[in-house]
Amino acid sequence: MTGSFPKHTMISEIVIVRHPVSACVPVNHKVTLSVRAQGTGILNYQWFTDGRKEEPGGTQADLTIKAQETQLYVCRVNDQHYNCVFSNWVKVKVLDIDKSGLPIDWQGEPHIATNPKPQKIKPGTKLTLHCAAFGIPAPSYQWYRNGQPLLDMTSGTLQIEHATAEHSGTYLCSLSNTLEERWTEAVDVDIVQSDQPPPAVLTATDKVALLIGNLNYSNHPALMAPVMDVHELGNLLRQLGFRVVSLLDLTREEMLTAIEKFIHLLDKGVYGLFYYAGHGYEHAGRNYLVSVDAPQPYGTENCVCVQRIMLSMQERQTALSVILLDTCRKWYNQGSLLSAIKPLAPSGNTVYGYATCEDAEAFEVQDGGKSTGIFTKYLNKHILQAEKVTHVLEKVSEDLGRDPLITGKQAVEIKHTLKEPRSLADPVRTTGHTKELHLRDACWRQANELPRKKRLMFLCGVEVEVSFSALYSNVLVAFATVKTTGTHTQDCVVTLSSIPTMEDIFSRSGRSEEMDSLLLMNNGNPDCTLRLCALQKLKESMVIKVDLHYTHRDSKLRQTESQRVDIGKPLVASCKLYRRNHGATGRTREGNFAKSMGNIASSNPLLHQTGSCRPFTRKAVCAAKIPVTWSNEPEENDENDFSCPH
Repeated sequence: MTGSFPKHTMISEIVIVRHPVSACVPVNHKVTLSVRAQGTGILNYQWFTDGRKEEPGGTQADLTIKAQETQLYVCRVNDQHYNCVFSNWVKVKVLDIDKSGLPIDWQGEPHIATNPKPQKIKPGTKLTLHCAAFGIPAPSYQWYRNGQPLLDMTSGTLQIEHATAEHSGTYLCSLSNTLEERWTEAVDVDIVQSDQPPPAVLTATDKVALLIGNLNYSNHPALMAPVMDVHELGNLLRQLGFRVVSLLDLTREEMLTAIEKFIHLLDKGVYGLFYYAGHGYEHAGRNYLVSVDAPQPYGTENCVCVQRIMLSMQERQTALSVILLDTCRKWYNQGSLLSAIKPLAPSGNTVYGYATCEDAEAFEVQDGGKSTGIFTKYLNKHILQAEKVTHVLEKVSEDLGRDPLITGKQAVEIKHTLKEPRSLADPVRTTGHTKELHLRDACWRQANELPRKKRLMFLCGVEVEVSFSALYSNVLVAFATVKTTGTHTQDCVVTLSSIPTMEDIFSRSGRSEEMDSLLLMNNGNPDCTLRLCALQKLKESMVIKVDLHYTHRDSKLRQTESQRVDIGKPLVASCKLYRRNHGATGRTREGNFAKSMGNIASSNPLLHQTGSCRPFTRKAVCAAKIPVTWSNEPEENDENDFSCPH
């Protein structure tokens, strides 16, 4: 042989170890497609779109694009030995729909942009339900009817060509990718016969509401708005036929006991409504309410879990369970343990109305002499309307969305599993439920019973009337009015005091005068008033001491006479909220899941003084700076970032 040829060695194959993934994004969203491959020597990359067109600049393992339209992409990987391999084709789907709720720091978890809509169709016609979600990777879809997965219904659009009565029910869709699973709103599909009689009027066997407003916090910034918000909402709910218990400034133990007693007032067919205004936060998809005695910092064990309240309401087989939260949902304390909750099978007719969306704040505004939470302001505007409760909340959402003060900072979120168009204005029909009604009536009256009016005749001949009014179920007002003066008296002055002394939390420095406007409402012009707050802490009978000061016409001497009126344990004081039965085994008892905090001293916080039309955050905040290694608690919002609408 005159020469020799070099020996050829086997070139290792190129192996793609990670393929790109499909994505579903809004228009103009930046997307990075990535491929990872192993081979011999330097590897070269070339990205192509559908039609095998080379993507300009797509010569790296990562391809970043600004998504304009739906496209297919593939990547070719080759080496200097003329080996090449192609990745899987992937689709970047672009949805030209509203993306306003997409978080700024979105990481690709499914974000539902379009929820399905309720349908009423005739038998034999086409049923179409549609939902859509952004996600990286692109979300997978699975439709459910009445809690059961539907085979082959795994796209964003569910279609049934010829619907029959068996297709009626409650539908929702699960959307998931490798990061998370989300659920659409549940919607009802009714297959309606053309000759079908009109639907029966929906009724409740009773209506019960518990309203809690926390404002004077021991270790956190005080709030103003719950004073008026709870009072006004309570009056409106009474107009709708609800039995209302309204409470201000509760410790965790008191909150748990009040909720426990509220749950016991619920029963099959009852409409139950729970409302809370105060500090709160969100942790791992669950919402927590901050009691006035919550420590600094706090964990889930120091707060009350909202989802546990709903679970307890569902266990009572209510016809409608509504929870309205005018509180923040900032993510906080993400490393702490979750509350242990065993979910029930889907029962439907549950409604959550959130003042704001996930990881966002809810605001209150002090506008002159009146303070209000922005969510409750619009809730009170619409709540008397005889419409489906979710439609009422949608109107609240629309009004709040037009409020220039919180545009882009607060948006209402509604979650529900309504199977029927139930309204808070539905009539009460007690037929067949009279025994349960009498029991509920007795329990409700216990928390709302006022002391009787008293006429006191003093030795000097002056007659004084002492009457009472309830501002809330734990705030009593005593009025004293001089009805007749004696022939030997002049310059009569009446003063009231209580034994034991109850602190008037609304008389502190910085408190608005709106409480005083409530005092004189429908109570004429009394000579003296006395506010008795925090009645839930009362452990003994209360005595009202009436002091009459007058000048004797003959001697011209200033004299005083006193009388006492024993009013027992008025309003919620008779319910002993300070004493919860930790050993009880009832299914609805929150104590089965959380460790008791024990007896905690009453709070003595300083109130924040706010100017006219100034928004104030209701988020859970820390006054002291806690190291990041201890807590994820959000910092207080800068109130100066907001201005009044003109």
